[in-house]
Parts: sequence; structure tokens; C-alpha cells
Amino acid sequence: MNIEDCLMERFLVKIKPASDLIQKELSEAAYDFEKAGKAFSDEDWKWAIVKAYYCMFHAARAVLFKLGLREKKHFAITVVLEDLNKKGKLEIRYVNDFSAALSSREDADYHYIYSREGAEHSLEIAEDFFMRMKRLLGELK
Repeated sequence: MNIEDCLMERFLVKIKPASDLIQKELSEAAYDFEKAGKAFSDEDWKWAIVKAYYCMFHAARAVLFKLGLREKKHFAITVVLEDLNKKGKLEIRYVNDFSAALSSREDADYHYIYSREGAEHSLEIAEDFFMRMKRLLGELK
């Protein structure tokens, strides 16, 4: 599936880019990252994984808002990240990390599969992803 398919299926919709929405998403990403770290400290592996994913979700959503897009399904974010990779604007590892985090969040939330190692990995990729999305926002015109 590509961006045009997602637009046609209404998994993505076009919006006017808005700096206030971008800042709100970045604030939410920072909040979720902080809460993921707290959950990890509390040895709440499930919640650390869930909040680490939402850090990444909100950071990526800020990029979509910069591009004039809003997702209606989480997987549509992956489609946009893949498109940015194909255009040479984003390294493939960030696409893969987002997909892995989404899968880990679903495993934790719906299948009760989580561990300390999974939580630690989720926090590591969330921090790196968040920093990369902030840089990407500055690189996009």
C-alpha cells in the first residue's frame, strides 16, 4: 500500500500543515517518553513498551502534520515513513523501528507478551526515533 492508496481508503487524510499541532505532538512524545522511563524504573515492562511506542507514534505524527497528513490507522504512519525512505529523506532503520515498536505494543497490549529486555529495547529505539523525527521536521520544507 502507498500514500495514494491510503488517501483513497481514507486511512490518511490531507490537512493544512499546522505548527501548533506539530508542537502538541512533540510535547506528547516527550511526555510519553518520560512516562516510559518511569514505568521502566518501576519494573512495569508492559507500560514501558506501550508508552515508548506512543512516544514514537506522536513524534511520527508530528512529521505527518508537517507533510499535511493525518492518519486514521496507525499502520498508515508506516506507509508515510516508507515513502520518506524511498525519497531518501529517512533511513530504513527508523521505518523498521516504528514497525517493531507497533508490533511490541500490540503484543504487550493484546497478547500480554512483554519482558524487561523488550522494554529496554523499546526505550532505546524510542529515544533515537524521537530525536530523528525532530531532526526530520527541520529538514522538511
